[in-house]
Amino acid sequence: MQRTLLETLTQWKAKTERKPLLIDGARQTGKTYLLKQLFGQQFKHVLRIDFLESPFFADAFADSLSPNDLLNNIQLLTGKRFDAANDLLILDEIGECPRAVTALKYFAEQRPDMFVAASGSNIGLLQSFPVGKVEQYNLRPLTFREFLQASHDDLLLSVYDQQANSEAVHHKLMDKLTDYYFTGGMPEAVARWFNDSNEPLLERIEAVSEIHRNLLLGYVRDFGKYSGATDATLIEAVFNSVPSQLFAVRDDSVKRFKFKGVYERKSRYNDYESAISWLEKCRLISKNFPIEGRPRAPLAAYKKENLFKLFLFDTGLLNHMLGLSYKELKQQGFEYKGFIAENYVQQELVARGYEPTYSWADARAEIEFLITTGSGDVLPVEVKSGIRTRARSLQSYRQKCQPHKTIKLTATRGSGPSETDNITLPLYYASHLP
Repeated sequence: MQRTLLETLTQWKAKTERKPLLIDGARQTGKTYLLKQLFGQQFKHVLRIDFLESPFFADAFADSLSPNDLLNNIQLLTGKRFDAANDLLILDEIGECPRAVTALKYFAEQRPDMFVAASGSNIGLLQSFPVGKVEQYNLRPLTFREFLQASHDDLLLSVYDQQANSEAVHHKLMDKLTDYYFTGGMPEAVARWFNDSNEPLLERIEAVSEIHRNLLLGYVRDFGKYSGATDATLIEAVFNSVPSQLFAVRDDSVKRFKFKGVYERKSRYNDYESAISWLEKCRLISKNFPIEGRPRAPLAAYKKENLFKLFLFDTGLLNHMLGLSYKELKQQGFEYKGFIAENYVQQELVARGYEPTYSWADARAEIEFLITTGSGDVLPVEVKSGIRTRARSLQSYRQKCQPHKTIKLTATRGSGPSETDNITLPLYYASHLP
């Protein structure tokens, strides 16, 4: 199972001097696998310590934070030697040891020659952080392209990268996309889906559902363990409300998150701000801010902090929380797939670094996403989950905002490469947005 972030890590390794790596991300998104199994192949040896699995490793950081002293302590506790010139040191679940987080600053300043990588699922909750002393990256669930890689269908991946536009390619990629809607991008679920293609479909469906169930139970346990001053039951209420509010819109555009009714006697943004922030810092949800009027760059200047849409970080878990079956998701006439397509596009954009995302709202017209290009142009992106592609909102946006280019994502083959102004792309090419 390959991850796109591996290329960035390889570039980091090639530098003559480097800051420590810090890989952030929700639990079970594959941070350890990326560092140890994939990236670790580029080193002579990998020395990994896990502060969650073995809390006693914190003893290595109890006194001096000098890199040389720390290396001596780590080698003593692990019983393994470490060659700073050729080996990789992994500090896993580093958020469990605050002094280890602080130590990253000293590795950056005193030993920029070393290969030090840290990871954690609660990085955003840390009270102190070595700002400017690490190269930080977020590892999300597998994108649709990474899902195709995991299928080991090299020919399909090749035509995907080429953005091929034929009927045969379209049917194959739409079939894979609806599979992805069900499995999502959590590595364990994806691996189970593709591990044995000869296994009966029903057994694979049940196995993936069981993985989703266990992942969600683990996240709920984390609410109580890491919530701190924030009410864990409030965090859970918000987390559970995201899928239900997405589901409520059916085939319409996703609406702004409604605070009323999520938790007893709480109905204002201020009541939920801490819980929403907690979930966002743990990478379990992401925000989309609707912009009113004529959008201009930078879009962040026009957002309102208390008005936003919320999306779940993984479509597979979203569908499991709603109890939607594989059969329902595969049916072309599935009534509620509009919000699933929108959540999927949100995931693809966030994985590319668009976070938060933005949308447009004007009376009854809504554009699901706005993208700012490098030249400062704002492009509207409308998402149509079905084969009916008439886009009244896009027409309204053209009249009022006069963009130089528009994009529509649909379940059709799209407009092809000849169209350069009003572009229609199939949903599975969302990662190819400019």
